[in-house]
Amino acid sequence: MTTVTGPGTGSESGAGTGPEGTAAPGPATNPNALIGALVAGERPPRPNALTTSLAFGWRAMLRIKHVPEQLFDVTAFPVMLVLMYTYLFGGALAGSTGEYLQYLLPGIMVTSVVMITMYTGMAVNTDISKGVLDRFRSLPVWRPSVMVGYLLGDMLRYVLASVMMLAIGLVMGYRPHGGAGGVIGGVALLLLFSFCFSWLWTMFGLLLRTEKAVIAVSMAVIFPLTFLSNVFVEPRTMPGWLQAFVNNSPLTHLCSAVRGLTEGTTPSAHIGWTLGWSALFVLVFGPVTMRLYARK
Repeated sequence: MTTVTGPGTGSESGAGTGPEGTAAPGPATNPNALIGALVAGERPPRPNALTTSLAFGWRAMLRIKHVPEQLFDVTAFPVMLVLMYTYLFGGALAGSTGEYLQYLLPGIMVTSVVMITMYTGMAVNTDISKGVLDRFRSLPVWRPSVMVGYLLGDMLRYVLASVMMLAIGLVMGYRPHGGAGGVIGGVALLLLFSFCFSWLWTMFGLLLRTEKAVIAVSMAVIFPLTFLSNVFVEPRTMPGWLQAFVNNSPLTHLCSAVRGLTEGTTPSAHIGWTLGWSALFVLVFGPVTMRLYARK
């Protein structure tokens, strides 16, 4: 039997064959060509701390896009809080709902934002269980940028919760005498405190084994801290031993500072205490978080 070869075959023309009839290495299979292609260009600069933190923050915000149900705690929940406390307790505590709303709204805004900070720890714990943090640790980036990204992503939730509280308050009759400047200053101070306070939850997210454990511990910390403050009533009506704790609570200083700024005053002492507490949270829980992150 005679074998007929086409013009493109190696047996006829020898094209594409090596010295012994084997396929000659082309650009795609030549090791030298591959190495040259890889090292020909300049190596891209290593990303700095800011860009990596913003990248991880953007990742955290994309979760809201894919799971919009997460916005329930920053939309419907704050509205329910301000409606219930104003109309259930306003008349009994302040004589009228209007007067109580002026006192309550800055405090309830602080409570709503501080309560949702615990979701940072839940997000960290969820990524640990899925093995995502193991991949992040292998990246050549600034080590704290992963944790900072979680906190930056949650800042959007804090802003939305603050806007929702102010919007429903204005509809109900709340009037901030400090104007736009006072409101912006109060919200900015609240966001700063929440960012620093969230380092506590990143520590718990790394330390505890399950998401349910993170929720349980977070609630055990947040509820006493929010109710043992001047969010709902003035401390002067409390027993003396309780006043000593309430008057020195970080949330009491934060509420008084936000309340004063929105009312047009300058509560310098409370602002100073709030900034001091914020710095303390970062200095204490930030290094502990990074130590746990490195060993996890």
